Amino acid sequence: MLSIVIPTLNEEKYLPLLLKSAKNQVLQDKVEIIVADSGSTDKTQEIAISCGCRVYVIPNVFLPAKAKNGGAEFAQGEIILFVDADVILPASFFKKSINEFNSRNLGVASFYLSSDNKFHNFLFNLLYNLPAKLTQQFLPQAMNVILVKRDIHKDIGGFDEKIRLGEELDYIRRAKRIGRFGILNSVKVLVSTRRFANDGWFITWLKYFLCQIHIILWGSVKSDVFRYKFNHYQKNKK
Repeated sequence: MLSIVIPTLNEEKYLPLLLKSAKNQVLQDKVEIIVADSGSTDKTQEIAISCGCRVYVIPNVFLPAKAKNGGAEFAQGEIILFVDADVILPASFFKKSINEFNSRNLGVASFYLSSDNKFHNFLFNLLYNLPAKLTQQFLPQAMNVILVKRDIHKDIGGFDEKIRLGEELDYIRRAKRIGRFGILNSVKVLVSTRRFANDGWFITWLKYFLCQIHIILWGSVKSDVFRYKFNHYQKNKK
């Protein structure tokens, strides 16, 4: 079984698009969708329930790591897919990613990113996909989507809930110590550009770059130096 864990907070605009793309997938194995909600005040929970998702409210969540861990506690699948609510999964995503994941004997994997806007897609390729490809053997990268064996998730104790920014990087680098890591080549994920539109492309990429430097020199970002907040984009029109 594949368990999909989606951390949410007021995602009534984006969640239906993700769930629709998930429901259109074809996979021989059973799939369960778990929405780990942080107390949404909009129709997020209602939408999730209407789409047949298992919904759990994870209280007192100020960062997505706790929501991801909370959702994973209820996962029954041997493999867990952590995915942000503002992602759209391309056709045959489940089938292609699971087949490649198993054929390469991976324990944890991340994905290349894409956009339906040509300019934004160019930026993703230049600023994320290419660097991620070049550094995957010694400095693994991950952002919106992670595929991992449930046993590995449990063995590393899940996401570090003290990390303020870059919890995915810390997660896959710890997971890589006990399971083989790779970036899947068979599919890309279509991601929203709302965080870039809201905060600015230059500022956002600079923040991520400085986060990488901070991790290399001083360790994970557990202070509020980058002033990161869990989902402050829902009012953005992008």
